[in-house]
Amino acid sequence: MSYVDEVLERVKTKNAAEPEFLQAVEEVLESIRPVVEANEELYRKEAILERITEPDRQFKFRVAWVDDNGQAQVNTGYRVQFNNAIGPYKGGLRLHPSVYLGIIKFLGFEQVFKNSLTGLPIGGGKGGSDFDPKGKSDREVMAFCQSFMTELYKYIGADVDVPAGDIGTGAREIGYLYGQYKRITRLYEGVLTGKGLTYGGSLARTEATGYGLLYMTEELLKSHGQDMAGKTCVVSGAGNVAIYAIQKAHQLGAKCVTCSDSTGWIYDPEGIDVDLLKEVKEVKRARLTEYAAARPSAEYHEGRGVWSVKCDVALPCATQNELLIDDAKALVANGCIAVCEGANMPTTLDATQYLQENGVYFVPGKAANAGGVATSALEMSQNSERLSWTFEEVDAKLKDIMVNIYHNIDDAAKRYGKEGNYVAGANIAGFEKVVDAMLAQGVC
Repeated sequence: MSYVDEVLERVKTKNAAEPEFLQAVEEVLESIRPVVEANEELYRKEAILERITEPDRQFKFRVAWVDDNGQAQVNTGYRVQFNNAIGPYKGGLRLHPSVYLGIIKFLGFEQVFKNSLTGLPIGGGKGGSDFDPKGKSDREVMAFCQSFMTELYKYIGADVDVPAGDIGTGAREIGYLYGQYKRITRLYEGVLTGKGLTYGGSLARTEATGYGLLYMTEELLKSHGQDMAGKTCVVSGAGNVAIYAIQKAHQLGAKCVTCSDSTGWIYDPEGIDVDLLKEVKEVKRARLTEYAAARPSAEYHEGRGVWSVKCDVALPCATQNELLIDDAKALVANGCIAVCEGANMPTTLDATQYLQENGVYFVPGKAANAGGVATSALEMSQNSERLSWTFEEVDAKLKDIMVNIYHNIDDAAKRYGKEGNYVAGANIAGFEKVVDAMLAQGVC
């Protein structure tokens, strides 16, 4: 049995109840086979694959807080520090009822390679809780965040582990978390990213993941003799990533005609009105039914359906495993030429394979949505220097990083005879940098 197969079997046995983590590991290990086979004796001796698929450490803790009715509530908090071979652990905090250890491990594992691809000195980690901020008052969110940080602070630091936002964790939550960290430690340091601009945040951070996704998509199309201008895009999600992906796509001359949330989706043939979408989602924190009510050209549909709309480019920006095999078939049938992932692992393995086999350019999230964490690392740099860069400076650096990621994953795929396979290219390019650092630092 090959070394890759041995480790895959061991990981599946050990983590049988964590399907998302197993899916992420299988995707990475299968695509780096040629690298491992070329170095099998060394990698086996140094247990590289065992070490890279096992987190450095993982924390699980109780988060007790009191709601507005005076009732005590209990949630579970997590932080997984996966690999810090190339820098301090870096990764967001997800607040959503679906969160459990397997989700956090999958996200942390993906983060290792995503962060490596940015070219910046950051390792991979992830955290979060099954707390749901939706429908909670500001005071309740603050109570939860303060309790969460009272435990989390023991494990993080500006040069140790730097959390950030994610699903359910926006500027409000980051502010409450940072205030509690500062209160407990008496340290004013860049321990969190996604902070407000008045206390160490970076301009362009809010836009970064969505903008970066479009910079990647633009470079992908350009390398294949295409242009974003005039393209019709379908987008899933209606959160931070989706909103700013739509905004940047429109700036590049494309038209985005869909978005979605957990209850339904919008089809707007005139193009999504970004200002209205922001009003509904960022200000009112309401459902997309309000968008449809305020926009005569928009149709609201319950359930799923974004991927059934005819398009040139598909941008899944919602959550993991949202684009299924039947969706992939619909996209191919409707002439879609490119799928670039704005969310983490939003496409199932069989759907990914189908898209690739049918000639659709497919860029995985660990490359395509790396703009968020890249700009978080730029925020860390600004905090360390006690400086604040202009929006234009940050945006220019972000674009350079995304363009470089595309060419690095393209080159890696070509080196191993997998031209056009950007999943393999992303995993190989991310893996090689981390492994070189691990080998240099010995068995630890």
